[in-house]
Amino acid sequence: MTDTLTEPVTDTPAGPDRPGGLATQGLSVGYRARPLRGRGAGRAVLSGLDLRARAGELTVLLGPNGAGKSTLLRTLCGLLPPLDGRIRIGGADLAHQPPAALARRLAVVLTDRVDPGLLSVRELAGLGRHPHTGFTGRLTAADHAAVEWALKAVGAEHLASRPAAELSDGERQRVLTARALAQEPEVVLLDEPTAFLDVPSRVALTVLLRDLARDKGLTVVVSTHDLELALRVADAVWLVDRDSRVHAGAPEDLIHSGAVAAAFDADHLAFDPASGTFGLRRTARAGVAVEAPPDMLPLLERALAREGLALTDPGDPAATTRVGCEGADRFTLTGPDGRVVHTHGFHELTRTVRTW
Repeated sequence: MTDTLTEPVTDTPAGPDRPGGLATQGLSVGYRARPLRGRGAGRAVLSGLDLRARAGELTVLLGPNGAGKSTLLRTLCGLLPPLDGRIRIGGADLAHQPPAALARRLAVVLTDRVDPGLLSVRELAGLGRHPHTGFTGRLTAADHAAVEWALKAVGAEHLASRPAAELSDGERQRVLTARALAQEPEVVLLDEPTAFLDVPSRVALTVLLRDLARDKGLTVVVSTHDLELALRVADAVWLVDRDSRVHAGAPEDLIHSGAVAAAFDADHLAFDPASGTFGLRRTARAGVAVEAPPDMLPLLERALAREGLALTDPGDPAATTRVGCEGADRFTLTGPDGRVVHTHGFHELTRTVRTW
């Protein structure tokens, strides 16, 4: 089931200022017991879904492993038939769209491995234009311009002439995203598009998708494990929890309600609503009195927390261990036995504390 929407799903386009978008009504997704049996027959993974992804917004799909995110995404793009309910794009029922018409409205980037054969990067991205080319498959000047724009949009224009088979995983993911953009769809669904990218590239691509949604009026839905990044960048979130319920709202709504913490907190991991980040959940075995400049305190807190130690006030008489700063990376440690040790760098600091 989903949380209650602020407005019902209707047959009219979502939002007066941004027509279009993707919406579900009473949707159940899962796997049919037998291929020939009718709707409703099978094992439901998620059910009763009334969701909306608006045009001009980046919507992220979050949830623990095995929660049903990929099943939902594959159903939304038509690769899996729904067990029940409806999916609409721009108010039109997905089930009633001819394949060619649907291909002009919906683009998909999945995690499935793609064999590009002998295609160049430009040719692979150009496959996104085929819903617009007719039976000849020939690209016009306008088609080529759309491909070049898409490659530039994802920062892959310098790869255009390279064989696609020689790309790294991260480069290939960029090019597949460009292929989807070259399709010029209304809705783009992406499953883990940042999975093979380094941190700066993950941020860049996620921000790019949000900006494209806003600038081009696209509906962009992204399934991702980059939880902290998604909560900072996304306009809306669909969060699948451990009980197969889907919570929908702005990131701050789901943080404030506790839905994010309930879905992801674990024995050794806790979500901090104030910072929007995860931290280790450990019971401190002792307190350490620390005297250090304010900019060093967060780093010392992180380093000492790994050793099960918590920072206390420098004047705390119960603290048996004390740490002082002698410079940017030099520390003085006073142990429980009164022994004083000078260390250089955080690694040496934590190794020394570990033995006390």
